[in-house]
Amino acid sequence: MDIDQAAEGFAAAGSRARLEVLQLLVRAGPGGLSVGEIQQRLQIAASTLAHHLKFLAGAGLIKQVKHGRSVINRAEYAHIEALAAFLLHECCAEAGQTEALLEGAAS
Repeated sequence: MDIDQAAEGFAAAGSRARLEVLQLLVRAGPGGLSVGEIQQRLQIAASTLAHHLKFLAGAGLIKQVKHGRSVINRAEYAHIEALAAFLLHECCAEAGQTEALLEGAAS
């Protein structure tokens, strides 16, 4: 994942409402939830929810699948994990340098 893809993913999850939708879908598991179920559980207006779902789907955080007359929304776990991995990829990469600087300042 490159920084542009990561920025898009984090921007999509960057509002309280979209983060609530994403958390709900993660908790729902691989079966996902219909738009109506999400709307009922989160008490979000249909037009507002449609906007949030479109934003999340566009960033690859969820997948929408037509099932009869319903649209089922599922969390894209691999993409969400890739976003977390992007943040943690260089975890503490500079820690050794920081510790060396602190030791040098103490001398």
